[in-house]
Amino acid sequence: MRVFKFGGASIKDADGIRNIVQVLKQTGHANTLIVISAMGKTTNAMEAIVDTYFKDKSEITSKITDTVDYHTAIMKDLFPNPQHKIYKDIKVLIDEVTGFLAWNKSPNYNFVYDQVVGYGELIATSIVSAYLEEIGLKNNWLDVRNYIKTDTNYRDTAVNWKKTQENISNIDKEILHITQGFLGSDDNNFTTTLGREGSDYTAAILAYCLNADSVTIWKDVPGVLNADPRYFKETQLLNNISYLEAIELAFYGASVIHPKTLQPLQKKEIPLHVKSFIHPTDNGTTVGKGVGIEPKVPCFIVKKNQVLMKLSSLDFSFIVEDSISELFKLFHEHKMKVDLIQNSAISFSVCVDNKFGGLEALLNRLKSTFKIVHHENVSLYTIRHFNAKALASLQNGHEILLEQRGKETVQLVVK
Repeated sequence: MRVFKFGGASIKDADGIRNIVQVLKQTGHANTLIVISAMGKTTNAMEAIVDTYFKDKSEITSKITDTVDYHTAIMKDLFPNPQHKIYKDIKVLIDEVTGFLAWNKSPNYNFVYDQVVGYGELIATSIVSAYLEEIGLKNNWLDVRNYIKTDTNYRDTAVNWKKTQENISNIDKEILHITQGFLGSDDNNFTTTLGREGSDYTAAILAYCLNADSVTIWKDVPGVLNADPRYFKETQLLNNISYLEAIELAFYGASVIHPKTLQPLQKKEIPLHVKSFIHPTDNGTTVGKGVGIEPKVPCFIVKKNQVLMKLSSLDFSFIVEDSISELFKLFHEHKMKVDLIQNSAISFSVCVDNKFGGLEALLNRLKSTFKIVHHENVSLYTIRHFNAKALASLQNGHEILLEQRGKETVQLVVK
């Protein structure tokens, strides 16, 4: 069995959904499980609904209407008959969102987030599944929440592999399935999410539990590039990458592959293909068992909107194991992802991702123990397999706040 994953960019409009059909026609669709993300920027729109719920409930109806209108326009293009069952199905899902927001009593933002945001995936897969049926491509719609079981760390849950394996082993491998990325559920059947961009991870979880032959992630780029074309002018396609190298790239923040995706695939040596949904017959990039990277060129990774903190002890005492351990405990409590650390005898510098908004509370906790200098909205650049030319391209014209280099990798925090 194969697992395909299509992201939001591939189904942002009706033509994108039609293009999935063309991809399936060219690659075949037997024994295939398709994982689908929310359409276009729907996840952002659903996040806006959650924010409005906590800040100004009077605006909720308007936000939901915008999301409904976006999907309705796509459905009208795909299903001209206004009596088609899909319209009723989507209304049921929207009613579930509004119903939850009406009766919910929980003040926990992360819990509410998970119960609301995942409807982007539920709506998208319902529309895609219905369209494939409409054109005669029989498929089975699965609610992934019935299969992937997790803990209750909402917005960044850990998979219960034992229960998940038991559930997924019941999936029929002989037919075409459509399911959602990003989602799971806890023991009380509340929806959970695997973290932003978690649909790739979903595909890997399913592939691992199904002993799939391969996973293919369909993107709007030709494969894994040595740099993000949004930030770098010159990019080069990487034809082959080893699991180890890909995990390194993902760890440092390469956006084309989710950091958790590769671990289950590597355990069973399931190859990962990253290919273009625009040119589906092109080779793209293959991640698998092997050595290094081909071609071996510098790989550039940038993480925007980071926070650099320099902590120094108030009494000139050393920052050693016990104090560093306490710092990491605080980072964990405030959901701060640590991307870079550097320390000396009495100072400790750390670059963190404040994606859950815990910075202010963290700084207040630290002020009692440390002198703190921090810079917000900095960028963390990483170059794998760097050379002098690659390093100079980032150093020139930028204010470097921190630099750290090893044998294969250099990292720069840039203001």
